[in-house]
Amino acid sequence: MPERDGYIPGVPCWVDTSQPDPDAAVDFYGGLFGWEFADAMPPGSPGKYFIARLRGGDVAAVGSVAEGAPPLAVWNTYVWVESADETASKVSDAGGTVLAAPFDVMEAGRMAVLADPEGAVFCAWQANENRGARIVNEHGSLNFNGLNTRDVEGAKRFYRAVFGWETLALDGAAMWTLPGYGDYLERDTPGLRKMVAEAGAPEGFVDVVASINPIPDDQRDTPPHWNVTFAVDDADAIAERATELGGKVIAPPFDAPWVRMTILADPQGATFIASKFVPENKDLGSAATNAA
Repeated sequence: MPERDGYIPGVPCWVDTSQPDPDAAVDFYGGLFGWEFADAMPPGSPGKYFIARLRGGDVAAVGSVAEGAPPLAVWNTYVWVESADETASKVSDAGGTVLAAPFDVMEAGRMAVLADPEGAVFCAWQANENRGARIVNEHGSLNFNGLNTRDVEGAKRFYRAVFGWETLALDGAAMWTLPGYGDYLERDTPGLRKMVAEAGAPEGFVDVVASINPIPDDQRDTPPHWNVTFAVDDADAIAERATELGGKVIAPPFDAPWVRMTILADPQGATFIASKFVPENKDLGSAATNAA
């Protein structure tokens, strides 16, 4: 698959994990996904930010917990925008919260840390030298992002106002869509719409940018949040490897529509999903979706 060189506004474009011990996290994810790392911070910086790469292409990053933030390990989702400042204003107007006002990240870009009305945190990324994830949808690279929410209708209003997202209803699930995203992808991968249609995907699926995941009523301790999914060649093997490296299997590998997936946590507690694309699973019903 060709490397990506940028995204269009409104598309999740980058992920990183904030870790109390970033060096230990580098060891874990390097062993799990085969990532190679380079510290992007100048010598003497108080924090660390390691860019993870596959075949020389940026895939994600591991960094220190921000000063003053709780010492928790989490994965963070970044959405590509034309202006971090304008996006922060839209978030405020739509009832969200600006947790960190827009600021420059050296020559890499400009960003803001934001939260929707339920408190799910995400980042806006105005790119400069950092053009987002270069390699996606391959083993060990970013595959998908999803919002876990208790207020689906409220989330629809908020993200439509901020990013122009619409929704696509599927069997037992819903997806965020960005009108025109499929046209953008088609330019890089001619024939993509035809391939998606022949695979049995519904009309509009090519415009999907993320998923909507309602938090079940019995999971009262689960806060609204954005999750991260990495593509893998073998979900069962990656769950076993995560355990060997000191991680934890939150949900053992199981089949769901289009995929076989597992939910994992790294040794410091950051959770993420590992997913293998399984075309023959496309007709699995809502029971598997609910299990996910």
